[in-house]
Amino acid sequence: MRDAYDVVVVGGGPGGTTAAVAAASRGASVLVIERYGFLGGMATAGLVNPFMWYFHRDKPLTTTVFNEMLDRLDRSGGLAPNRMTFDDEIMKIILDGMMADHGVEVAFHSWFTGLDRAGSAIAAVHLAGKSGPKTVRAKVFVDSTGDGDVAAAAGAKVELGRPQDGACQPMTLCFRLAGIENPEGWDAGWDPMREEMNAIYQDARRRGEIKNPREDVLIFRTTVPGVVHFNTTRVVGKSAVNADALTAAEAEGRRQVMELLTLLRAKSPRCRNAWLVKMAPQIGVRESRRVMGSYVLTEADVLTAAKFDDGIARSNYPVDIHNPAGTGTIIKDVPKGDYYEIPYRSLVPTGVDNLLVGSRCISTTHEAHSSMRVMPVVAGIGEAAGAAAALCAKSGIKPAAVDGRALKREILG
Repeated sequence: MRDAYDVVVVGGGPGGTTAAVAAASRGASVLVIERYGFLGGMATAGLVNPFMWYFHRDKPLTTTVFNEMLDRLDRSGGLAPNRMTFDDEIMKIILDGMMADHGVEVAFHSWFTGLDRAGSAIAAVHLAGKSGPKTVRAKVFVDSTGDGDVAAAAGAKVELGRPQDGACQPMTLCFRLAGIENPEGWDAGWDPMREEMNAIYQDARRRGEIKNPREDVLIFRTTVPGVVHFNTTRVVGKSAVNADALTAAEAEGRRQVMELLTLLRAKSPRCRNAWLVKMAPQIGVRESRRVMGSYVLTEADVLTAAKFDDGIARSNYPVDIHNPAGTGTIIKDVPKGDYYEIPYRSLVPTGVDNLLVGSRCISTTHEAHSSMRVMPVVAGIGEAAGAAAALCAKSGIKPAAVDGRALKREILG
């Protein structure tokens, strides 16, 4: 690790890795700072799967770097034919390869602890790691922490949760089970399996045997035959930016995993021999800080399929709000056959001259955030942030001065 770079990206998730590749491919020297020993963020550490829908009229809404990621996954045998379900372990490997091939330096096991400001700009970030404290300077920084950690430390304006009480969407600890019997066959038996699990779960909830407030059991296929992915735990009332709350959330998530496993083993003939294959290394966080910029993307923008002159990413994923207080999920669809755009202005925090946001914590409302937070969209946001960061580092301009219209043409054509 050197002492200075053109661009430093804090966080190596879908937004951070795409930001790093986009910046490096435009000639910038780039460092990615990652607290784990692998890249991928929610795709690996959070075990979030699948990518969720990112197609419009059978064509992907995604951008260049994410498409490269998909192609590498596919060539490595880590991508299902639907191009949404992926192997998280292979994801770690192909992301290592992308960083190496594009000349991106990576610092694993390095935790962002603070920063130095020089006037209205960030001068350097501070890290903690196995080698002790480290300070790294850059011309431009990209906050891809997902929680807006860098932006908050720099004094940018942030919001947390929904406006009435600050409550965020609940967290979910994803996990996988093997040994489930599927007599209808693994190609055809998903609906009967899902119906049986939900009947058992809802009956147990009525009898008060389940403390998990989620209303149903949500399962997905994996790339491994016979292994079932569960996105079913629901941890409410915990903050992703508070260490004590996160500690409690992790323990509660594991308790809910065991609660469901015990129930299914006892009540479902399919699951009598099921075993726990894997839990995510960290609980999945849907929402935390949102970093305010010169444009705040709204629910109305999502639901009217708004387009922008500086729209640098596209999505048709619905408003998808898991109840911050417990049971229930609100779904509101983007107009059928259409998509909305995310403006570059939502990536540029106000009050910090050399910072871009390349993750889910861009400038949105609580409602709009529930739509744009999914990984393919975040990857597009990261790519735009990285491209803009490289331009700023090369030309000496501030992110707020980048021509968003030109950036849109460069990224989306």
